[in-house]
Amino acid sequence: MQLTGAEIVIRCLQEEKVEHVFGYPGGSVLFIYDEFFKQDQIKHILVRHEQAAVHAADAYSRSSNKIGVCLVTSGPGVTNAVTGIATAYMDSIPMVVLTGQVPTQYIGQDAFQEADTVGITRPCVKHNFLVKDVKDLAVTIKKAFYLAKTGRPGPVLVDIPKDITAQKCDFHYPKTVSMRSYNPVVKGHTGQIKKAVQLLLEAKRPMIYTGGGVILSDAADKLTKLTRQLGYPITQTLMGLGAYPATDKQFLGMLGMHGTYEANMAMQECDVLLAVGARFDDRVIGNPDHFARNPRKIIHVDIDPSSISKRVRVDVPIVGNVPDVLDEILKQIEATDGKPEAKPLAAWWKQIEEWRSINCLKYKMGKDVIQPQYVIEKLYEVTGGDAFVTSDVGQHQMFAAQYYKFDKPRRWINSGGLGTMGFGLPAAMGVRFANPKAQIACVTGEASIQMCIQELSTCKQFRLPVKIINLNNGYLGMVRQWQQMFHGNRYAESYVDALPDFVKLAEAYGHVGIKVEKPADVEPALREAFVKHKNELVFLDFIINPEANVFPMVAAGKGLSEMILAEDL
Repeated sequence: MQLTGAEIVIRCLQEEKVEHVFGYPGGSVLFIYDEFFKQDQIKHILVRHEQAAVHAADAYSRSSNKIGVCLVTSGPGVTNAVTGIATAYMDSIPMVVLTGQVPTQYIGQDAFQEADTVGITRPCVKHNFLVKDVKDLAVTIKKAFYLAKTGRPGPVLVDIPKDITAQKCDFHYPKTVSMRSYNPVVKGHTGQIKKAVQLLLEAKRPMIYTGGGVILSDAADKLTKLTRQLGYPITQTLMGLGAYPATDKQFLGMLGMHGTYEANMAMQECDVLLAVGARFDDRVIGNPDHFARNPRKIIHVDIDPSSISKRVRVDVPIVGNVPDVLDEILKQIEATDGKPEAKPLAAWWKQIEEWRSINCLKYKMGKDVIQPQYVIEKLYEVTGGDAFVTSDVGQHQMFAAQYYKFDKPRRWINSGGLGTMGFGLPAAMGVRFANPKAQIACVTGEASIQMCIQELSTCKQFRLPVKIINLNNGYLGMVRQWQQMFHGNRYAESYVDALPDFVKLAEAYGHVGIKVEKPADVEPALREAFVKHKNELVFLDFIINPEANVFPMVAAGKGLSEMILAEDL
């Protein structure tokens, strides 16, 4: 069967059972778009900016465990998409990015809308391909899907010149592919797992620390089983929230720069640390020299060997797929019939409860001013803790992470590693297409939301009933907080002047806008949005305390136990 390259692209996506593709057309991909027009199996979602296409595909993947797919044209289409690609790469999100390219004979000649896509994206993809022969197109796309999902996941890019989409060849889509240079380890080393189990059962002050790798590998159930079986305290990174129920008493809250007092102190004072699917990021452990002051045994489980001992030296490295390794750990614990010593564990929990009694997340309610923490608490109540929450980046992101209790994985969708403003709204769109019956809240700020606000148009076209929770403090909130604390209150360019009327702006796009200025109106406004306007997009503009800060806080260069609490100021 002879097909054109454009037809092959569509057939490959159909073979991979792709249901949605987020994209924006342009000259180099017109043959592909023509083939989209001729079929109805895959739904194309027209965004209003290429960055939004990648963010939407990213969140589609994060919230569903399917591989998100996006399609953009050459030149500016690709360069607009780079921020989204880098966002997915930093957070290890499986995704396939299809890009148009100028015809092969024009590559390297500064043709109209030409960009060196392979060169530009090489640092921020798991892998990329330039297809130079239509006969290689199908197997290349198969490789892209395989690479994106296996091992440490990530975005894979396929650059397709326009002439390749017009040429014909016989079509065959391989069922499997193998790559000699790519063989990710799945099973953990049995001997290392045995050492880990022995350390865990002998621990006097144990701690479990997990990251996004647990969620991406669908290992939340196994992690929960292991944690409850051992009875040990557990903390999670920003990317790992939801892998263990936040409402469970063994959960100490998020750790790190804006983590809880009890989580950070337990990390610092433990004698055995089990790290799973996490990478000891600078925002998680602070200064690594400070972290290394207290001797402890560290067990590190990760699919990516390059992440192990990268920032912190570990004692028992275990390279493998997280669910496989956790499964083996559980089997070995059951086989030995081993149980932790009760007395030391009870003393350790007593110490943790003393740290917990500080109540580091308490805040003062104002009579006439809305506190951002209160908005998130009410959002949690109104949604029953069961919403998908996307966020942009800044104070609002941290407040959401601290005060919305995620009991399920894949419900907290945010840009962790790259910290991308503008992520929240297109991410909410992607979540909606992957989970068409879900409640979805986009927690954002008045600065972040304007970076991709044109996607209100996409939401209107596809009738996406997202609820936008805009915590409007009139500042670049996190920038202002740092300037207050470390730059002598010199608020250089952190004040967001000339803000639009967000209610009128939402209404101009055909949505519902609600402005909320009093604490007493917060809960009624949220209920109106989620109940009365259940099937509509609602933009809730909460005018919050402009001086509210995120606490606890570990300053840059400081250690985990050197936290600044609200009452310290």
